[in-house]
Amino acid sequence: MDTSICILGIETSCDETAAAVVRRHDDGSGEILSDVVFSQLDEHAAFGGVVPEIAARAHVEMLDGLVEKALKEAGTPLGSVDAISATAGPGLIGGLIVGLMTAKALAAASGKPLYAINHLEGHALTARLTDGLEFPYLLLLVSGGHTQMVLVRGVGNYERWGTTIDDALGEAFDKTAKLLGLSYPGGPAVEEAAKRGDVTRFDLPTPLRGEKRLDFSFSGLKTAVRQTAQAIAPVADQDIADICASFQYTIVQTLRERIGRSLERLLGDSAASGATPTLVVAGGVAANTAIRDMLTQLCGEKGFRFVAPPHRLCTDNAVMIAWAAAERMALGLPPDGLDVAPRPRWPLDNQSAALVGHGKRGAKA
Repeated sequence: MDTSICILGIETSCDETAAAVVRRHDDGSGEILSDVVFSQLDEHAAFGGVVPEIAARAHVEMLDGLVEKALKEAGTPLGSVDAISATAGPGLIGGLIVGLMTAKALAAASGKPLYAINHLEGHALTARLTDGLEFPYLLLLVSGGHTQMVLVRGVGNYERWGTTIDDALGEAFDKTAKLLGLSYPGGPAVEEAAKRGDVTRFDLPTPLRGEKRLDFSFSGLKTAVRQTAQAIAPVADQDIADICASFQYTIVQTLRERIGRSLERLLGDSAASGATPTLVVAGGVAANTAIRDMLTQLCGEKGFRFVAPPHRLCTDNAVMIAWAAAERMALGLPPDGLDVAPRPRWPLDNQSAALVGHGKRGAKA
């Protein structure tokens, strides 16, 4: 008897409007039946960042059509799905309201259960869909709104080992790009400029170097970039390329040291013994080639398996939201009531103390 689970997922936490249908089979494997995303990049590019009001309006205009398209592409009418899921946080409150209210309406109209999903849990569980990973494993989440190292012990069982104490990594890339007059989004623009630059020209500070704690910090590095640019103003194209190269090189070295300490901690974790030590990376910044190359090399040196889901599933998407709901439903975890509220701040590990920059309101996750 087939007891597979079919879930409709909705994601509207920032500037992507997305809907997807995912099936989880009895053996724990997954199948993506549809994956529809509308990017608002052009709407926000002129402002050098996401404008919450514009994002919310775009979600309102696009979401109904995307849900209809996702169901059609999956060949699954609404009445045939087993549950409705939507991102309930963290993220921009306007976007969260649009997605969650739409999911509530669909759940009420169809009589299907509702799962209000933590966006970060979606990222945390994606590798189980794409690579069939067993618990536990380490997750490095690097995006515009979050930079965290999390031990994923099981569905709903997360232990945050490190987080940014100020800016998220993606935010540091975006602000550096804006400072230097590069295009938005900043990550790809900085990476492209860095290819033409000299990494040795500017000696930028490595944040938290030598500290035993596993947290991250990027605000001081961003300030150093601004001071460097001001000192040589007016900056020419080659100056910008050299600053970007030095900035990216310093980021890579910072991540290498910070993440290396987490890998060593996992090797000493008795609860994780017996499993193949694995590092998973997710978030938009995971697309950076220099960072990926470093992570691949570092994992090889430490004896870790390195898993990076396809880029489209590392950035904001509804597949991961539907999959997280399917994982919860498969375990018999209860759905949410129609009175569930959106949470613009929603840490994945509720036991960890909140730090400045962690779960920042209005940041892109």
